[in-house]
Amino acid sequence: MNPVVHFEMPANDRDRMNTFYNRAFGWKTQTLGPEMNEYVLVTTADTDENMMVKNPGQINGGFFLRSQEMPLKHPTVVIQVEDINDAIYMIEDAGGTIIGKPDEIPGVGMFVYFKDTEDNIAGILQPLQQS
Repeated sequence: MNPVVHFEMPANDRDRMNTFYNRAFGWKTQTLGPEMNEYVLVTTADTDENMMVKNPGQINGGFFLRSQEMPLKHPTVVIQVEDINDAIYMIEDAGGTIIGKPDEIPGVGMFVYFKDTEDNIAGILQPLQQS
């Protein structure tokens, strides 16, 4: 099986979002630079030195600014796959649609969004090989 490893949610205001989730749930945030569109990583669970969650079943996530260009308008999940090209084939063969082209996320792996047969958008991630 391919596990859900990340969630994403839109935000209109990064500072307001950060304050809310920190105060309400104790989540920690880290805003990435302009090369990553100011994406906000969110730590919701204890992680190790490689930023991997320590407890099975828990995931971390991120927030992106809501915009006209971004295909996502609602919370979504990211599914880890072994080979992104094989996963793209399987998604399309099952009736899904790939949105855009796979992009490299520096230090993380290859990523692309897809739309399933129910009109939901999610992402797939082929992580970098761990050594």
